[in-house]
Amino acid sequence: MIQLGVNIDHIATTRQARRTFEPDPVTAASLAVLGGADIITVHLREDRRHIQDRDVRLLRETIFTKLNLEMSTAPEIVDIAIKTKPEQATLVPEKRQEITTEGGLDVVSQKKTIMDAIKKFKDAGILVSLFIDPEESQIAAAKDAGAQYIELHTGNYANARDEAARNAEIGRLLAGVMTAQKCGLRVNAGHGLTYQNVGLLVASIDVEELHIGHSIVSRAVFVGIQKAVSEMKDLIFRHNLARKTSG
Repeated sequence: MIQLGVNIDHIATTRQARRTFEPDPVTAASLAVLGGADIITVHLREDRRHIQDRDVRLLRETIFTKLNLEMSTAPEIVDIAIKTKPEQATLVPEKRQEITTEGGLDVVSQKKTIMDAIKKFKDAGILVSLFIDPEESQIAAAKDAGAQYIELHTGNYANARDEAARNAEIGRLLAGVMTAQKCGLRVNAGHGLTYQNVGLLVASIDVEELHIGHSIVSRAVFVGIQKAVSEMKDLIFRHNLARKTSG
């Protein structure tokens, strides 16, 4: 069954708006796990706009589910990851001016830098995933660079304005999954997924993990994070089961 990774960055965004101590993303992570989260995902950005070093350290000490650390290849961040030892490091593109990650990592043009980071992670026993668009050239480059996983960027699917556009993006993602699996890569997916659009995705493609943040945190404002996670987990389970049963 597809595992759910809950991204708690937006809890930290709320805290950092006042530079105070609440809401605490570490507490949110514990409640997310109680709600059924299989993975906790955080993005330690170079500018520390939301998640702080303290959060990563305490998450590692208190969360005993899988910890997925999203990050750039900046040497400082790589060193923190190696010291912290999350189960998985997901390399993502990072721009200071962006509100959120805007697209996949360009592995083709940055292969040497990415390969160097991957070697360090592998030597430390950390799994590596590359957040990329569902393009054959990027998938091949991810394999060549030594990644064990890719995470397919689902933002274009999430932002599709009509059924035809959604179906076209599903087709691209499905092709990406098949290409990656044929060359031995394990496949995750995420970005922009919501309670409204996750069902079609789960019914259409076979991935190991879905990483979802903003929609769950938004729902949690009204029902609490434990219930919000439980509701998303149930949606994924039901659509995944239906796909496997029909297949």
